[in-house]
Amino acid sequence: MRARKAVRGRDAGAAGQDAGKRRFLGAVLDRVPLPLRGLRPRLVAAFVLVTMASALGTGALAFREARTGVLQQSQDSVIRQFRASVNAVAVYTSTTPDQSELQSAVNQVLGANQSQGWRVMATYGGLRAYAPSADFHRLSPELRRSVQTKRAAVFQRIDADGHPCLVVGMPVTYTAGEGEESRLSGMVMYLVVPQNTEEAYVRAMISGIERATLVALCLAVVLALLAASGVLRPVRALRRATRRMAEGHLDVRLAVNGSDELADLSRSFNETAAALEQSVAELRRLEAQARRFVADVSHELRTPLAAMSAVTDMLDEKTRHLDQETADALRFLSEGTGRLSGLVNDLMEISRFDAGAVELNLDEIDLTESVQRTLASRGWQGRVETRLPRPGVLRTRVDPVRLDVVMANLVGNALRHGAPPVRLTMDVREERADMAWAVIEVTDNGPGIAEEAMPHIFERFYKASTSRTRSESSGLGLAITAENVHLHGGRIRAANLPGGGAVFTVELPLHRDSAAAAADVAVGAR
Repeated sequence: MRARKAVRGRDAGAAGQDAGKRRFLGAVLDRVPLPLRGLRPRLVAAFVLVTMASALGTGALAFREARTGVLQQSQDSVIRQFRASVNAVAVYTSTTPDQSELQSAVNQVLGANQSQGWRVMATYGGLRAYAPSADFHRLSPELRRSVQTKRAAVFQRIDADGHPCLVVGMPVTYTAGEGEESRLSGMVMYLVVPQNTEEAYVRAMISGIERATLVALCLAVVLALLAASGVLRPVRALRRATRRMAEGHLDVRLAVNGSDELADLSRSFNETAAALEQSVAELRRLEAQARRFVADVSHELRTPLAAMSAVTDMLDEKTRHLDQETADALRFLSEGTGRLSGLVNDLMEISRFDAGAVELNLDEIDLTESVQRTLASRGWQGRVETRLPRPGVLRTRVDPVRLDVVMANLVGNALRHGAPPVRLTMDVREERADMAWAVIEVTDNGPGIAEEAMPHIFERFYKASTSRTRSESSGLGLAITAENVHLHGGRIRAANLPGGGAVFTVELPLHRDSAAAAADVAVGAR
């Protein structure tokens, strides 16, 4: 159990580290300017980085090999030439040279190689000879010890006053007889050679590598731009196509070129667009068929419902002469016929909205008088508290019949599903000097609207409570209300009051002449 807990702890720690890394990368990306987050800058940066790494790596390797080759060739040539000169002089030098013989040997070696810029030195015991200058201070102790014990040439590269030099130490050996091993004579010849030519070669190589790297970077940028253009061209076409599809042009298609991943993406997009176009066309066909069905059924029901309504109206007048059971049945039939007639009328209205056949019969009316007529015609004056501008102050162009439908649906909905007091207020809200809105609010003191029902409150056939599925409401009243408000260029919204109850707000645009009276409206409302 402890081991399992430890493993879980390590997993949690690793997960925390991964999350921290993701947050760090996210913070770094957030600091990157937006123009540098595109695909083109990233492709260019990737090409440049890869090219720089490749060019620098290849240049460094080539430089190291070329430098080693140049220095090795120069070193071998100098040692070979120095050995030949020393061997030529050693034949004429005694095994125990004095100062003059030692200096003569130095002069002969230097004279044979005057054009090389050599500095030659020789030692034998405590004797020293040099030409043209004494550079014994450039001989390191390690080099002196090594050349005293070895029979081969010993070399070392040093930096003399900022310039590279090759120092060679070569012991002079002699052989007592044929077939015998050579022995050290004790005489050592030293050579100091400046390597300015080799240094110039190395600098030229560095300059060439720098120029080649710069050219490679320029080519990388050009290639990156070409590659980005090749990649971004179908991506831009895909972006344009998706935007056109979002605008409703489902017949848009992409040209498929090649057989790479982008071509597969274009082909998949075309297949998806074709399937979507087919599905949407089928849905539109079914929707149009459903609309025609609703319109046809509603139209066909109007004639028999009119006859039924006339019969029920006639029978309603005779219910007082019938027994109680028959009278109750006739009243039930009359109420059902009335609800069915209202439903058919609502369905006809919805069909006209869907067909785009609704026309506004605009007229300049007084909003206060229109609202008061709506309440009076339905006998709601005593059941609704009003706060309205005084008559004659607020006038605008609306469709009186459709405004009556809007107000009747909102007030009736509050009276039917809310609780008293139901209030109706009207005010003006200015947005600009030439733009104002008539704001009409209907509030109640009921339980309000459930939060899950709020997004669907203006949908067709939606009922906020399952207990209302058998009620007289058809679920079309608020949908028709919203359609009528939108026809006037207005806005409608529903919300819950903080203290309980629902509020429906209708905003109707006021024209320029009506907006000029907005100040008077506020005074009249008081």
